Amino acid sequence: MNTSELLARNARKYPAQDAIVFQSNRLTYAELDTLVNKFGSALRKKEIHTEDKVALFLPNTPEFAIAYLAVQRIGAIVVPVNVKLTEEEVLYILQDSGAKMLIAHEMVVAPVKNISAPVLKVKTGERTEEWDSFWALLEEQEDTPIECYLREDDLSTVLYTSGTTGKPKGVLFPYRSILNVATMINIEMEVKPESRILLSMPLSHSAPLHLFFMAGLMTGSTLVLTPTFTPELFLDTIEREKTTHFFGAPVAYLTTMQMADPRERDLSSMKWWVYGGAPLSSKEVHAIKQAFPSGSLTCVYGLTEAGPSGTLLFDEEHEKKAGSIGKRAPWGTEICLIDEAGENVPKGEVGEIALRGEGNMREYFRKTHETEAVFAGEWLRTGDLAMQDEDGYYWVIDRKKDMIISGGVNIYPKEIENVMLEIEGVNEAAVIGIPHPEWGETVKAVYAGTAEEEKVRNVLEKRIASYKVPRIYEQVAELPRNASGKILKQALKGGEL
Repeated sequence: MNTSELLARNARKYPAQDAIVFQSNRLTYAELDTLVNKFGSALRKKEIHTEDKVALFLPNTPEFAIAYLAVQRIGAIVVPVNVKLTEEEVLYILQDSGAKMLIAHEMVVAPVKNISAPVLKVKTGERTEEWDSFWALLEEQEDTPIECYLREDDLSTVLYTSGTTGKPKGVLFPYRSILNVATMINIEMEVKPESRILLSMPLSHSAPLHLFFMAGLMTGSTLVLTPTFTPELFLDTIEREKTTHFFGAPVAYLTTMQMADPRERDLSSMKWWVYGGAPLSSKEVHAIKQAFPSGSLTCVYGLTEAGPSGTLLFDEEHEKKAGSIGKRAPWGTEICLIDEAGENVPKGEVGEIALRGEGNMREYFRKTHETEAVFAGEWLRTGDLAMQDEDGYYWVIDRKKDMIISGGVNIYPKEIENVMLEIEGVNEAAVIGIPHPEWGETVKAVYAGTAEEEKVRNVLEKRIASYKVPRIYEQVAELPRNASGKILKQALKGGEL
């Protein structure tokens, strides 16, 4: 089984069903299948062959769906690229992946318009001297069905990590991994042909693409795309299209509540509000449940290298366990906490989350050493440190690479950052370890906001143990972040990115 066959099958089963909705444009499954055949033929005429890499610099538009599926239909490998990246960052991905073609959309083409990479260039809009036209190429082809004979162990996609501590790494997936995590979502979150999935988060990220885009494609659901996320567009689209499933980072819900009142909208069609990427506090959960009363609020924990898959925290569990990532792994996945030697740690002790399942990546693309470092047999080391409570729920303590060792004692920056963010006048916070001649490392706090250093220090001295209180403080206008919005702690430490 492969994604191409899923599309072809649904074009036969549900030919008149809407597959893609984008603003006022609609494509049925039969129409989408036809366009994928035509663009697949265009790719072949451009000498794109099996296992060639094709980079997609496309927002959530019909062109993304057509290109993604057409590349896979001819046996090539998709490289989705975040449209918020700079020219230099895109160039690195093109070179590292060995991409043979770059497909871009006119609404985001500016960063790559003059890119110097030796690749075939295709964009929406008219042909130019350097860029071929996406739609012209497509319309020049006959609607000749293309048979795709790829199997589940064949290669599908290279997704690049966000690169918070160094250069992004390409995560290589076979079809088996992607189909596994999509099946997981279908089972755990009741995705059916009648479902209407709202995709507002970038499809260059693993959760929107592999979990929800693919889950909908697998079941014959309708995929409702928006090119970006704004609270008004978010709420308008739910009302107009009567969507049933949405995945977003916590900030999507919190920002919507700050800038609009969801209770004034008809959101009764929604059955699943899914969030991931960061936990929510009890206070935030209560506020979100009031603002979005219909449907189940569910947390998904995972990471790109795992498909993503990891754990689930369901709606009814939030009342007592908000902030946790849940107590069980979803369908197709196993979880445990391990120490440096790979041995299980007991409840109440901190260990590294490890995941096992067919959703796990094949490898880091062309990085054998890095691949070997993250696998303990069949178990994928996540780099996340967590503790399991007496009820079996997992609580993420911090990223392993962010842990500070000062005077031989482990200090977890996330704990300090959480307290800092509760202080009035602190808008952003990052805690890092910097070299110290006697203690090995000492704790430094960097924050953005109006709060005075003395106020921040006083609150921390009252709330956390003295050895955790930062010795050094730096107030900045804003913290450095990558295109995915993650804080670049390596930049704060003065290292290379």
